[in-house]
Amino acid sequence: MAYKGRYKPKRPEKYIGNPTNIIYRSLLERRFMLYCDKCKNILEWGSEEIVVPYKSPIDNRVHRYFVDFVVKIKNKDGVTETLLIEVKPKKQCSPPKKPMKKNRRFLNEIKNWGINSAKWKAATEYAENKGWRFIIITDETLSP
Repeated sequence: MAYKGRYKPKRPEKYIGNPTNIIYRSLLERRFMLYCDKCKNILEWGSEEIVVPYKSPIDNRVHRYFVDFVVKIKNKDGVTETLLIEVKPKKQCSPPKKPMKKNRRFLNEIKNWGINSAKWKAATEYAENKGWRFIIITDETLSP
């Protein structure tokens, strides 16, 4: 189930951007926002603050990808690093399994997989060019 709403941070000073206009588009994103707000190793975070251009394999045109999160952290070694983070259900992080009969749902899943793969490739290159890392966090990672 997809839920969306506004998130009000407990520590607005950590937020990159306008802390009164934070929107989550799923409960997974909301759970990650809570984590960012509470975690002391996260120095700064932002939601959909970074835009990465990517070429869609569907229409061969350039589109804009709003990466779910940008997070500046202090890692275990005390080094500060910046991460671009996509939050997705684990099921959407691998190609769909081919059913016995091709149906509309399967074709839609193939289309989404192609678009997501193109977005993630572009985000990885964008992050590497800035000396950052791009990672995907799944529902398994965020499970309580």
